[in-house]
Amino acid sequence: MTPELNLAAPEFRADPYPTYARLRKTSPIITLHRPFVGRAWLLTRYEDVVNALLDPRLASSRHNAVGGRNPTDRWWMPRLFRTFQTNMVASDPPDHRRLRDLVHKAFTPRRVEELKGTMERLVSRLLDEAAEKRSIDLLSEFAAPLALTVISAMMGVPEEDRPRFRRWTSRLLDSKLETPLDFIRRFPSASRMLGFFRELIRLHREHPGEDLLTGLVQAEEQGDRLGEDELISMIFLLLLAGHDTLVNLIGNGMLALLQNPDQLQKLREHPELIGSAVEELLRYTSPIEMPTPRFAREDIELHGQHIPRGAMVVPILASANRDEAVFENADRLDITRHPNRHVAFGLGAHYCMGAPLARLEGKIALLALVSRFPETRLAVPREQLRWRGSLGPRGLTSLPLHLS
Repeated sequence: MTPELNLAAPEFRADPYPTYARLRKTSPIITLHRPFVGRAWLLTRYEDVVNALLDPRLASSRHNAVGGRNPTDRWWMPRLFRTFQTNMVASDPPDHRRLRDLVHKAFTPRRVEELKGTMERLVSRLLDEAAEKRSIDLLSEFAAPLALTVISAMMGVPEEDRPRFRRWTSRLLDSKLETPLDFIRRFPSASRMLGFFRELIRLHREHPGEDLLTGLVQAEEQGDRLGEDELISMIFLLLLAGHDTLVNLIGNGMLALLQNPDQLQKLREHPELIGSAVEELLRYTSPIEMPTPRFAREDIELHGQHIPRGAMVVPILASANRDEAVFENADRLDITRHPNRHVAFGLGAHYCMGAPLARLEGKIALLALVSRFPETRLAVPREQLRWRGSLGPRGLTSLPLHLS
């Protein structure tokens, strides 16, 4: 990575927005050398990010752009990472549509709304437990159990296995992945997770239920069943995205409200604003900083720069969501903001299928939290908070709070 922009630097992870603002003004497209995959073109302006998410000249699969082997297909790479290349967010039509059609019914607003009562009861129970402690880590003791319980129940993951999955994903996401040694250190977690997914598949084949995973195991689209690698990749994607995005929304969102007490007080006095508040927190905190990269199917010219065929293009959602050209007072949290055309869930064919789930869980969880504990405050100085090293999901490693 260039000395001018080290995406993995702790100070950048803690607050990337001033850097993004500078880049939008002076270098709307910046090139960096990314580990394993070479040179990448990063887009920082809202208009460019939106165009990239919708541009048919950009493929989600590198193979579909230039053919050949994926740069991550190295012998020392954990198989889980290589298998993950077969998931629907890293695929293009017709594979993308085939994979997406298998799961989209589980995430429609109507199906998600049916879970509302379950979510409310779970939130109430978790907050009852939190009230007895007075001080908690909001992520590990509230956000993660909530998110993981809901998505795991939808998918049919046994309750006793859920904490293990959370531990493994934390180890995979909490630190940067830049050298072969970084990946080798994650062999144990990746290997255990791969075995866990295979066992899940076996259990659902032998004991089918009414859950999403049984549906995936049994699914046929035009006579084509999912292969095991596709199944493993789909399970990983749904479990990860289905709980990690919400954990980040709750954690990042609560921190933002605590840092903007006027907005926190406004929400407490006007709980009917929770819908627009969640949309603004999605924009302001961007639980997903960068989506999966795109790859140029042909040579592209942008802002005077030549992007060659096969090049990696990374639209930065977090930067687009703070673009002053689109959002008035973009660096100010305003829970009444309207309109709010954020791109926190992406756009186009790869728009996040879990958006209705994340929105509903976020509304229930945050409103209950701020209403029940009006004296909530950080339990540590802000400077001691640590952000994950991963460049996709953007979230804290923990958020210690005093509730009273």
